[in-house]
Amino acid sequence: MTIASDHVVGNRIRAAGIDTYYLDSGTGEPVVLLHGSGPGVSAWANWMHTIPGLAKRFRVLAPELVGYGSTERPADIRYGVRTWVDHALGFLDALELPRVSIVGNSMGGLVALHIAQRSPDRLNRMVLMGAPGIGMVPTEGLAALRAYEPSPRAMRELMTNYFAFDPSIVTDDLVHARYQASAAPGVQETYRAMFHDPRHTGDNLVLDEDRVRGVQTPTLIVHGRDDKIIPVEVGWTMAGLLPQARLHVFPRCGHWAQIEWAAEFVNLISDFLGGADPTAARDPERDPKEEN
Repeated sequence: MTIASDHVVGNRIRAAGIDTYYLDSGTGEPVVLLHGSGPGVSAWANWMHTIPGLAKRFRVLAPELVGYGSTERPADIRYGVRTWVDHALGFLDALELPRVSIVGNSMGGLVALHIAQRSPDRLNRMVLMGAPGIGMVPTEGLAALRAYEPSPRAMRELMTNYFAFDPSIVTDDLVHARYQASAAPGVQETYRAMFHDPRHTGDNLVLDEDRVRGVQTPTLIVHGRDDKIIPVEVGWTMAGLLPQARLHVFPRCGHWAQIEWAAEFVNLISDFLGGADPTAARDPERDPKEEN
């Protein structure tokens, strides 16, 4: 067990047969944070500005999906969205959490959306932040992520050119931490295989527009107006398809809403996740007078 912060505990648990590292903080209704797929990502790097504020109101759990961070990387694993969905659901089972809310960043949002399609009974609410969706097309930013080769210079260029709207938030410490994580033994080989080896890329689940329209999970879509990796137009499209969705667009914001608008992001999602019980909708057949 390691301590990531004064009130954030790092634990390990076996989930879907995989030795899984996760962060745990706070008490209350469970909220699971799913990170993105950028090089050098980890639960703490992705959510360090989110966990402390959110944990004042909820129990916050941030697993590192298989292939990322300190979670085991089994030699026989087949990476892809299907595997990450299975792993995330296995994580909920391992912690005996029948129902949670999920906040998914980028790839984590895609995983959350597939969980909402496959196992809607497991979700109270979900937040999709900078997440891929219907209408997504290849972008220069996404290509740069997938072409990354570990070096401090390459990491700095990736962060300043594609992740952040304001490059001044990309500090030396942030670059160093993400570079070191991306260059750890075995990490780059796994990262390259995920997106370039046909054995793994064939496991990706494709979003179906009709199935997306059928998702009834109350959803908050959060997007940076200046996102160069997942364009904001994807957020607009998904807001028009998901029947229970609302959309919040941050101005002067790239792919890092949780960092570039840290305090505002925490307040926004905390209010959304702590709203009225989405399963307690009033029966439309009921006479309103009966409520008095």
